[in-house]
Parts: sequence; structure tokens; C-alpha cells
Amino acid sequence: MNILDDIKLEYKIGGIANRVIYWNVAIFLISLVFYHFKELRFVFPNWISLTTNPKEVLFFPWTLITYAFLHSGFWHLFFNMLVLNFSSRLFLTFFTQKQFLGLYILSAIFAGLTFVSVFYLMKTQTSIVGASAAVMAILVATTTYQPLMTVRLLLIGNVKLWHLTAVIIILDAMQVLAENSGGHTSHLAGAVFGIIYIRLLQNGTDLSNIVTNTINFFTNFYNI
Repeated sequence: MNILDDIKLEYKIGGIANRVIYWNVAIFLISLVFYHFKELRFVFPNWISLTTNPKEVLFFPWTLITYAFLHSGFWHLFFNMLVLNFSSRLFLTFFTQKQFLGLYILSAIFAGLTFVSVFYLMKTQTSIVGASAAVMAILVATTTYQPLMTVRLLLIGNVKLWHLTAVIIILDAMQVLAENSGGHTSHLAGAVFGIIYIRLLQNGTDLSNIVTNTINFFTNFYNI
């Protein structure tokens, strides 16, 4: 069995979290067509990245999701997927695959809308890409549900999950007014949504059903 067959098998049996990681990697490779070699950076068009212009968001509403599968560089992708892999394993200890996908998508939308609203009110024109907000939502949701869970970190040892999450949130909050303020704002919005999701779930409302029902609707529609 060659490497390609291994990847296909892992994609087939690895679950939705692995598939989301594969989607992010595949989209990153495709998005290399938008890399500007003279400027040494990605230049994403406004029909796939998320901008702070409400008119563009209304005209390209899918950017509230597509931005969460794009990355500005290899290390941006690498660290997001590293944390996503870690967070998803914890999340799926307590919740389902459908809840994972629902939270990922809905938190990206919520964080995206927060980003657009905040920076539009600040009259700042900018754009963002990255899965960080959705990744943060997965981590914070798990922490909200099981804060005293013990996790083992390389070179550090055992720590409580809420200690790790608190450090990450504090670092984000400290950098909101520094470089990449848009990214850090969306990270915090993702964290807030993670808390909201768990609190509503504990009260009997599973927001992930919005995504599940939408997927089922279109799947059934096209199967008619």
C-alpha cells in the first residue's frame, strides 16, 4: 500500500475531525495559486477571504465559512491543525462527530460576523483568513464542559485543561491591540461561542443541529 492509499484510508475511517484537517491542507495547497512571490505573501481575493466591508460580505456570504479553511502560510496552517488535532480528540471524547462539524462551522460564522461588525464600527478596512476561531471554539467548548480534565503536554507534564485554555485566551486578549488584531478578535469571538454552545447544550439546545439539518436538507434535495 502506497502513501496515497494510506491517506485515502485515513480519510475514509479517520472521522470528521481528520477530514476537516485534510480539507484545510488540501485547500491550502490549492490556494497557493494566490501566493504573490514578489510580495512573499498570499493575496486572497475578496470572494473567498473575509473582509470588513459589509457589502462584500452580503455579496459573498460564503466567505463567512471559506475564510476558516484558508491560511496565510505554512506555519499558520501547521499550528492551527496541530491545535485542532489536539482539541478535536478531547472534544470527541464527550461529543459526536456531527456536533464537532456543527460547532466548527457555526463558530466560524459567529467569529466572522463579530470581526466584520467590530472593525466596521472602527472604520477599519482589513480582511482575515484562518481556522483559528473555529479551533478556539472547539478547545473552549471542551474546557467549559470538562474544565478539570487533565491533559499531558510535551516538556511540561500534566496540567488541568482550564489552565491551558486560560493561558491561550489571555495571550490572545493581550495581543488584540497589537499585530493581527483582527485575527485575535475572531479568536476571542470563537472562544465566546464555544462557551455559548456548551451552555445552550446543557439547557437542551444543540446548535449543531442547524448544520446537520442543513446538510440533510440539501443531501435529500439532491437525492430526490
